[in-house]
Amino acid sequence: MTASVCIVGPAAWNRLVVLDHLPDPVPHMQFVLDEWETVGGTSAGKALGLTGLGRSVALHALIGEDADGLRVLRALEASGADLLIETSDRTERHLNLMTRDGARVSLFLSTPTDDPAGPSADTIRALAEADVIVLDLAPRARRLIPAARATGRPIWTDLHDYDGEAEFHRPFLEAADAVFLNADALGDPLPFMRRAIGGGASLVVCTLGPAGAVALDRDGVEHRVDAVPVEVVDTNGAGDAFMTGVLHATLDGADVDTALRAGAAHAASVLVTRHLHPSLDVVLA
Repeated sequence: MTASVCIVGPAAWNRLVVLDHLPDPVPHMQFVLDEWETVGGTSAGKALGLTGLGRSVALHALIGEDADGLRVLRALEASGADLLIETSDRTERHLNLMTRDGARVSLFLSTPTDDPAGPSADTIRALAEADVIVLDLAPRARRLIPAARATGRPIWTDLHDYDGEAEFHRPFLEAADAVFLNADALGDPLPFMRRAIGGGASLVVCTLGPAGAVALDRDGVEHRVDAVPVEVVDTNGAGDAFMTGVLHATLDGADVDTALRAGAAHAASVLVTRHLHPSLDVVLA
C-alpha cells in the first residue's frame, strides 16, 4: 500500500511581478518585465507535488470564501489531493517581487485568522492515519504540533530561510524528524545542521539554490547533490518541490543520496513553469 502524507500549512493566491532588480528603499519608478497570478503557499506546493508523483495526500489549510480563495480551491481540487479546508475570514495573498535570477521580496497582503476552535475531527483523524506528517510554518500547524507528536508518526518540516534564532520556528525544529531549510539567512549552514542532528533530527537538508543541496543524516554524515541544469522560468516553489521529491523517494525506501537526486530532479520540473507544479499550466491557463 502506498504510504500517505498529511500536510498542514498555507495555501495562497499570489501575484508575481518580475523586475530587472529589486526596488531600492527610496521613492522611484520601475517598469515591470512580466507579471502573472497563480496558486501559492508552501503547503499547496508540496500537496501538488506529492499528488503529481502518485502519493496519497491530505492537505489541511485555511482559505477564505473570497474570489481568491475560490481560485485556490479550484486549482487544488484538480490536483486530486484530499482537501481538509477550514473556512477562514480571508485567503492568504502574497505579492512577490522577483528578478530573473530568482531574488525575491514577498509581501504578505493578507493572512487568514487561526480560529482557536479548530481543527476539525477530520483533520485530527488525517494526522493519525498518515504515514508521514508535514508541518509547514503557520500558526495552525504550530498549534497542531502536540497532536502530531502524539500520533508517533514521523514529522517533516520546512523552515525556509530560518536564521537559527527566530522563536516561531523553534517548536517545528524541536518536533521534526526531518528538517529542510535554505541557507539564505545562515551563511555556512553546517553548524546549524549539526546542532539539529544533535537535537534529535534524523535528517537535515539545506538547499543552496544553483549550488544544489547539502544534507546530514542521523549519523552526521554529509551528503551533497548538484542542481539539475534547466532553463529557469520561475524559482517560486522550487524548495517545496525539492523536499517533495526527497520525501517521496524516502517513502519508497531510497537512501539519502538517491533521495537527494530525486529532490533535485523534482525541483527542476518546477523551475520550468510559472506555477507551483506543471499540472497547473493547464488548470490556470
